[in-house]
Amino acid sequence: MVAVRADRSGRNTGATERTRDDRPPLFAMIIGLVAGAVAFLATLIAAPIGGAVVGLGVFALVAGSVLGVQRLLTWAAGLGVFGLALAGYAGAAPEPLLVAAVALALAWDITDHGLSLGAHVGRDGETRRSVLVHAGMNVAVGAGSVAVVYGTYAVATGGQPVAALTLLLFGAVVLISVFR
Repeated sequence: MVAVRADRSGRNTGATERTRDDRPPLFAMIIGLVAGAVAFLATLIAAPIGGAVVGLGVFALVAGSVLGVQRLLTWAAGLGVFGLALAGYAGAAPEPLLVAAVALALAWDITDHGLSLGAHVGRDGETRRSVLVHAGMNVAVGAGSVAVVYGTYAVATGGQPVAALTLLLFGAVVLISVFR
């Protein structure tokens, strides 16, 4: 953005100064949107009612990123987690829910990281590497968490859906705590 400097009387002095655009970098918003779409589609395939709620959460996540509202990001992630729990309660298979949980956590964390980058270096700053490294580490941690949670699920369950839901919710809490 370019602002024109004026003197006290309001006349244009001809000098210009650049002001920083504090919105999140577009690359972070795109990565967050892609991760959110993966979460939505995985949940929609597993249980349509849960997918609808996760879809609302992803929409709110994108809106929070575009508007730059941290609180909206938090509420959107909560809505997404509720959608995952609803899908689990509806009897969805654990595999797509684990993929959706990691993708949702990634979407939330990347959009939150984008807000932080926007506040610190602005939209026009060189942030691609930071976003890619952040996303890559989140995917690595998420994949490791999924391996542990799914391994525990495979060993511990004997066809009991309540136990599976409990383990999946525990896994979601572990994922969120690891990302923070």
